Amino acid sequence: MAKKERIGIVVSNKAAKTIIVVIQTKYQHPKYGKILIKTKRYMAHDENNLCKTGDMVLVEECPPYSRHKKWILKEILNK
Repeated sequence: MAKKERIGIVVSNKAAKTIIVVIQTKYQHPKYGKILIKTKRYMAHDENNLCKTGDMVLVEECPPYSRHKKWILKEILNK
């Protein structure tokens, strides 16, 4: 099974080797048809502390690093 990948924006890099990435998903309400935006925050592992707040990044699913960190930084798309 392929690992999941998500594109998001870094909103925090205050913890050592950890970033918080916000990922927004658009979906349509099943009954009313309105387009809604779901926002989800993920903690990701950043081994070399390369990311800064506002960077657009690609994160990939991985085995857990800690209780909340189950994603790893794969690539920085935009600085």
